[in-house]
Amino acid sequence: MDGEHSLELKIKKLHPDACIPSYAKLGDAGLDLYAIEDFVIPARSRYTARTGIAIELPVGYEAQIRSRSGLASKHGVNVHNSPGTIDSGYRGEVMVILMNHDDKDYNAKKGDKIAQMIIHKHEIAKIVENEDLSKTERVSDGLGSTGR
Repeated sequence: MDGEHSLELKIKKLHPDACIPSYAKLGDAGLDLYAIEDFVIPARSRYTARTGIAIELPVGYEAQIRSRSGLASKHGVNVHNSPGTIDSGYRGEVMVILMNHDDKDYNAKKGDKIAQMIIHKHEIAKIVENEDLSKTERVSDGLGSTGR
């Protein structure tokens, strides 16, 4: 796909049938991830799907694994821990935890698009232990404190 590229994402095939992630259209935020094998997710169950690839990200970047809207709307299947995070130091196989929220089994075939991967820059915080934190209007009001 043509366009400006500001980041190099190294991808290694761990299986000969693995599909390299790709952007469907210029300007898309998510790279499509593909199943490496056929599988069934029983109704109301989850399954960890293999992609057959590993990635290398620079420090300061993460890959977020997110649901595909079509898979969620048509079949009730989404990424269970969405967004899943792949840290820059991870070199193992990219896997996707899928959840079938539907009342019927979901059948996937090798090569099906199962999720999308967003490359995201993030800050690395300097951790400072402190006795006092600044005061705010909200203070310590927690879950549900801002109303409905």
